[in-house]
Amino acid sequence: MMSRREMICIVCPQGCRLTVIEDNTSKENYEVIGNKCPRGKVYGIEEMTNPTRMLPTTVAIGKAFIKRLPVRTEYPIPKAMIADCMTIINRVAVEAPVKMGDIIIQNILNTGVNIIATRDMDKILEL
Repeated sequence: MMSRREMICIVCPQGCRLTVIEDNTSKENYEVIGNKCPRGKVYGIEEMTNPTRMLPTTVAIGKAFIKRLPVRTEYPIPKAMIADCMTIINRVAVEAPVKMGDIIIQNILNTGVNIIATRDMDKILEL
C-alpha cells in the first residue's frame, strides 16, 4: 500500500510545501516532491519514517527568584516519546544555583539525550 503525505518543511526559512510518497521502487523507498534544497528531501523522509522534535519546557526550581527553570532536550527525540518525557520532566524539581547547559535529567528514557538548562538561575539571598 502506498502512502502519501503533505507537509511543510521546517528545516530552513523557505517553508517548502512537500509531498512525500512511499515508493518501493526507489532506493530510499520514498519520493519527495516540492523541496527546493536537498535538506527538504531528508526532512520529508525522516518525517515519514522516524519524526523527531526538540522539546523545550520548564521544571520547578527552588531557592530562585522565579519558580520555573527553562530546559530543553539536548538533541531531538522521537516525537512518539514526547508525552512520556513530559511525565518524567514534570516530576523533577531542582534547586538554584543552575548554570545554562547544566544537565537536569541525564539520558531521559534511555534515548541518549539529556535535558539541559537553557538559562542561568542564581540562588536568591536569604535575609
